[in-house]
Amino acid sequence: MAGRYFDEWQVGDVVTHAISRTVTEADNLLISTLTHNPQPLHLDAEAARASEFGQILVNSCLTFSLVVGVSVADTTLGTLVANLGFDEVRLPAPVFIGDTLKFDSEVVGLRDSKSRPEAGIVTWRHRAINQRGETVCTMTRTALIARKPA
Repeated sequence: MAGRYFDEWQVGDVVTHAISRTVTEADNLLISTLTHNPQPLHLDAEAARASEFGQILVNSCLTFSLVVGVSVADTTLGTLVANLGFDEVRLPAPVFIGDTLKFDSEVVGLRDSKSRPEAGIVTWRHRAINQRGETVCTMTRTALIARKPA
């Protein structure tokens, strides 16, 4: 499914993304090692078991990346000029191995680009929710999006 052009968005539009994702131990291990993050809460089952969480915590960089990645097909695929920023990232609840995440995106801002008349700027509020109905990540993403070709 292709993303939408700038002209096709309205403030308040909400997309519930069809893709959900169960987070695996391999996912967590891979992102932790690829990003050189040695945090024992992500990699050491004994240390994690002794923590207040009692189990391994999923690296928040994975949670963040899934929120963005899952949203691409429905928001910016084929229409993105550039991501301009990620703001207000919040992680209100932990993600554990085996959690299944669902995602949605809401347009919270639209404006014309002053420097690029062939594009506009869209801001989305993205959200990830686990199988228990807990919000585990929210953020805003602002992107320069192409206008629909004439």
